[in-house]
Amino acid sequence: MRTVRDIAEEIVAREGGFVNDGDDPGGATKHGVTIHTMRRLGLDLDGDGNVDVADVRRLSRAGAVDIFIRHYFERPRIDMLPKALWPTVFDMYVNAGSNAVRILQRLLRQMGHEVAVDGMIGPITAMAAQQAEQAAPDHIVDAYGIARRNYYFRLADNRPASRKYARSRAGGKGGWIRRAEAFIDPRYHLSHEQFQERIASWG
Repeated sequence: MRTVRDIAEEIVAREGGFVNDGDDPGGATKHGVTIHTMRRLGLDLDGDGNVDVADVRRLSRAGAVDIFIRHYFERPRIDMLPKALWPTVFDMYVNAGSNAVRILQRLLRQMGHEVAVDGMIGPITAMAAQQAEQAAPDHIVDAYGIARRNYYFRLADNRPASRKYARSRAGGKGGWIRRAEAFIDPRYHLSHEQFQERIASWG
């Protein structure tokens, strides 16, 4: 099975290089690490006394991998979850922070587990996730991926500026949707027609 570092390296590859998109609340980003994260961690890579875009540009792939493992896998205690969920929850935590855990917690509640939707992984959430996997070992990862896809759709529904991340310029699936579906069995992927029906209200 892939190691946590393997998963982190895949996330960095998926995130790509330096971008500074004005429509992205994350601001300047490199390898998936935002300027806000670097400021929070005090990563003054050029030693000039402040963390700015120049520091984001200096971040290496290896540095991003280390940040993800420590602050987006170990710190939120994703290792307490079933290993099958590690890749998708870890990837989503990099993309959406604690909302990755809230998505899981809401899913667990829908499955009948009494867990708080607080964005934190503790013994209760971990146990519920283990029980959910035992009850539906072939479905929990797909169910999470579908819930994640729905989260992206809701973001785009409510924030028109974010629709370019869910819908490509050509009108097909955007990066957010492709990213969610990368962790879902192909039989649960939306067809072109289903996708178009889902986004019809966007105009």
